[in-house]
Amino acid sequence: MTSSGEAVLFWILAIIAVGAALSLLFAKKAVHAAIGMVTTMIIVGIFYFALEAPFLGVVHIFVYTGAVMMLFLFVVMLVGVDHSDSLVETLKGQKLITLVMSLGVILLLSSALGRVVYDGTPNLAGINDTTGNINALAYLIFGKYIGVLQVLAVLLTTAAMGAMVLAHRERFLPKPTQREWSEKRFRDGKHLAGLPVPGVYARHNAVDTPALLPDGSQSELSLNKVIVARDQVTQPTVYTEIDDEIRREIEEGGEK
Repeated sequence: MTSSGEAVLFWILAIIAVGAALSLLFAKKAVHAAIGMVTTMIIVGIFYFALEAPFLGVVHIFVYTGAVMMLFLFVVMLVGVDHSDSLVETLKGQKLITLVMSLGVILLLSSALGRVVYDGTPNLAGINDTTGNINALAYLIFGKYIGVLQVLAVLLTTAAMGAMVLAHRERFLPKPTQREWSEKRFRDGKHLAGLPVPGVYARHNAVDTPALLPDGSQSELSLNKVIVARDQVTQPTVYTEIDDEIRREIEEGGEK
């Protein structure tokens, strides 16, 4: 029988989990999608705790959330984030929401710890005599379900080897050198100075920021086709708008 507290916990966290899961489909930036996935995985781990399966909850949070965070760091290193980005609040009100949620979690934990009551004298003899959940879980995994574990290990190893085989590409010709590429450009008469680099004259050096030509227009040759197809191109006008807003606030403050 589900208690009222469990029902309230489920419905509140379920709504948050569904919203975070939908961010994987509708978020345009990989960072926001990764945060949504992390939120979903943490809530699923909390559900395991509520169902009295602490081992599954801890493993779920550590494994899945840790793997997602590694993916998040890889994307950040690949795309590139300038130190000035931390000063720009792209999501309005995120600092206030973070503060309110942090205070709520602190109050919730303080309230839960304050209601903890232990009746009787501490006696660990009976606890130490039992094998415990860890030993019982080890007997199941490496005893009754050892065959399933071995099959799972073979499947994971086969999947990893298959991914490496499919991603590997044999090179039949030697890799062209920089001089050979330069000579080819001059023979073809195209891009004699090389392709423009992302972020040139755009106040940002990330691969998702197009280079600007001397007339201020964007150079389509400076962007990766994958980023363009995913609609992840950052317009350089964002930074000029921020400067204009800061300048307007300074002027309004001076007038007051």
